[in-house]
Amino acid sequence: MQHTIIRTTDITKSFQLDKHTLEVLKGISLTIATGRYISIMGPSGSGKSTLFNMIGGLDKPTSGKVFIDEVDIAQLDAYELAWLRCRKIGYIFQTFNLIPVMTALENVTLPMTFGGTGGDEAVERGMELLKLVGLDDRYTHKPSELSGGQQQRVAVARALANNPAIILADEPTGNLDQKTGEEIITLLKQMSVDRGVTVISATHDFKMLNVSDEVIWIRDGLIDKIEQRDELDISLGNIV
Repeated sequence: MQHTIIRTTDITKSFQLDKHTLEVLKGISLTIATGRYISIMGPSGSGKSTLFNMIGGLDKPTSGKVFIDEVDIAQLDAYELAWLRCRKIGYIFQTFNLIPVMTALENVTLPMTFGGTGGDEAVERGMELLKLVGLDDRYTHKPSELSGGQQQRVAVARALANNPAIILADEPTGNLDQKTGEEIITLLKQMSVDRGVTVISATHDFKMLNVSDEVIWIRDGLIDKIEQRDELDISLGNIV
């Protein structure tokens, strides 16, 4: 049964540049249910990455509130916020953000160590996750020995390390060729369907529309529109 896992109420974000105030978000209210595949889309500078960072607890709004499982994350202290980010949220970044000196398996098990799971249990689970993303035969390889697509697969496995309820993917296909990007999108969709994980992606990639349950269009710091899957026009060359 679906319930609301993320809720934002009238969040704003502004930055001070010299004597000028730059308003990036101008009042965003959203509710996101469990197990949904959500794409946040909009032109560069629209505020989608800033909204993404607010949802993930990576930045705080200037005003308004962000709730995860009805917990106001602004009220959490640094330890509580770190625990929430470690246990509830898996992050995937455009630049992969793998640790270069660590093997694929070590990169995947690192969040487990932070979460209190270590030893044989972490190794066993790490291998299961690498198998899930098709890389169990590369577990001893370091990032420099892997292709971009393989590195992003390791990042997907790492995001799943602590059985998160939410995966936040920031331009996850941005550094990948079209075929590899499609493979990563399919993999994320599979995680959403098979595991009931809520996937939220900030993206420019229109291929995301093919798997999205809902698309949130951001323009000039505001929600332009929200479209459900059956409302999307995803015919080639006719994306609106």
